[in-house]
Amino acid sequence: MIQNLRYVFRYDRKGIHRAFFWEWLHGTLIALPGGLLLIVLWELFEPEPQFEIVWTVVGVMLGLFLLQLVVANRAMLSSNDTTFEISRRLRLALGNKLQRLSLGYYKKRDPGDLAAVALQDVANFENIFGHSVANIANAIVGTFSLAVFLLWLDWRLTLLLLSALGIAFPLIYLSRWLVERYGQTHIQSRNRTGARFLEYILGIQPIKAFGLTGSRFKTLDRELLLLRNNSIKVEAVPGPFVMLAGVAFEFGFLAMISWAVYRLSGGLLEVKLLIAFLILGYRLYEPLKILMVEYPVLSYMNISLRRIIEVLEAQEPPVGKDLRPEHYDLAFQQVGFGYNDDRQILSGIDFQAKAGTMTALVGPSGSGKTTIISLIARFWDVDEGSVSIGGIDLRNMDPRTVHALVSEVFQDVYLFNDTVYNNILMGRPEATEAEVLEVARQAQVLAFAEDLPEGLQTLVGEGGNQLSGGQKQRISIARALLKDAPIVLVDEATAALDPENEVYIQAALQALVQKKTVIIIAHKLATVQQADTILVLDQGKVVERGNHENLLVQQGLYARLWTAQQRAKGWKFKPEPAA
Repeated sequence: MIQNLRYVFRYDRKGIHRAFFWEWLHGTLIALPGGLLLIVLWELFEPEPQFEIVWTVVGVMLGLFLLQLVVANRAMLSSNDTTFEISRRLRLALGNKLQRLSLGYYKKRDPGDLAAVALQDVANFENIFGHSVANIANAIVGTFSLAVFLLWLDWRLTLLLLSALGIAFPLIYLSRWLVERYGQTHIQSRNRTGARFLEYILGIQPIKAFGLTGSRFKTLDRELLLLRNNSIKVEAVPGPFVMLAGVAFEFGFLAMISWAVYRLSGGLLEVKLLIAFLILGYRLYEPLKILMVEYPVLSYMNISLRRIIEVLEAQEPPVGKDLRPEHYDLAFQQVGFGYNDDRQILSGIDFQAKAGTMTALVGPSGSGKTTIISLIARFWDVDEGSVSIGGIDLRNMDPRTVHALVSEVFQDVYLFNDTVYNNILMGRPEATEAEVLEVARQAQVLAFAEDLPEGLQTLVGEGGNQLSGGQKQRISIARALLKDAPIVLVDEATAALDPENEVYIQAALQALVQKKTVIIIAHKLATVQQADTILVLDQGKVVERGNHENLLVQQGLYARLWTAQQRAKGWKFKPEPAA
């Protein structure tokens, strides 16, 4: 736990030192009045008490109480400021880390689980640490101060009080172990429940259509039940051991009283000393009781810290250097690749795409077309061979350099919950308004933006849910036009569009690909008849290559796909003939 705390403390070391100083001072001010109270009691036990001393001590105690209020407020502010500042920096660090990781990392992790790390696990840290740091600091300072003072008064009685720790702390350690065990299961269950609930919301349309709402959606119902049971376990199982530790302190105090009374009856102990231990001895246990409750809770926080650190220390792809190619020829040389599951997706892929030409990738679903353009964008790194731009291996280039050279237009477009204008501006944030308007015109965005309530300043909704698929696609193309990267990757942008929108998108794409190195995935072969080179893929290999006419002459896979699509143009539903 200490190692994990040190890891996150580096995000605000000065703040941590400042917070602990104020908490230490606050704990000292809490402990001091107890010792001053003894001076008053002992003076009152004198045959002729000097009330001037009593009133002086009372005045000092009042001043300490007032000072304690000021210090307590400062300690609380310092502790909360530091905790929330560390949380802010942790979330920023997680965000920066996640954008540097390869897509392979996301393929192995549930997106809901990663979101839980940045949101709920960091929240666990700030909620628990923000409240626990004060209690722990006060417990340590208060126990140490009182223990030293009581040892000075009578070391025998003090050691008898402290002997209860020998019974209490093994019980606390056991409760911490139980929290670690059940807390891990609880956090996993919490994350699965969040993922299933998100799945329920995103899939509400088919869920309603097939009558799976409410308790009939068994997956979510089962996860909620498991979360309930795991939540009970993480609280109820360690709880009895914490209570037994509290009982051990009570027995320790009773043992001290019994020994003190025995010594008092034998004339070996003064009455005023017994009173001192009756008052301060029980107070010795108060901070310890707080500590024994906070310690298992900190163990739960430690699970979240481990999950945070696991993401922050995840292995990143090689960074490479800021190498700028002199030209934008693309080359695949004997490329092999698989998605970390021992299944080879690409094997022996070898081709060149000259700058300013269009290369089309066609073939059956699952043949590796999307994987190829993902390798070009360096979303992944190859397992075998190399992918290069201008003769420079992508693995030797900084990913940011690669991303600056490539624009993507995919079939599934994601827009942020912002305005149409700002979603286009993402292509090049420093662009002028005139440039944004020009690409909006070229991408046919202005054709529908005029009908929106606020024009280009209309909010598009989460994921662009306020717009149609064709409208989102045009915004995506406008974004790529504004970026003006020399290499353009298009993953069949018109496959799911109606004829009217397809006309708009085709016009926008024509504006986008002018004088670019274009790699396009085509399911509708008619859209790529004019491509300079068509690569036909099957089962992760290039089985044919050439232009449209040459491939038809070869009478291979391309010709069969072309013929099948030509026959499918006139298909229609036909009712069964009457009996």
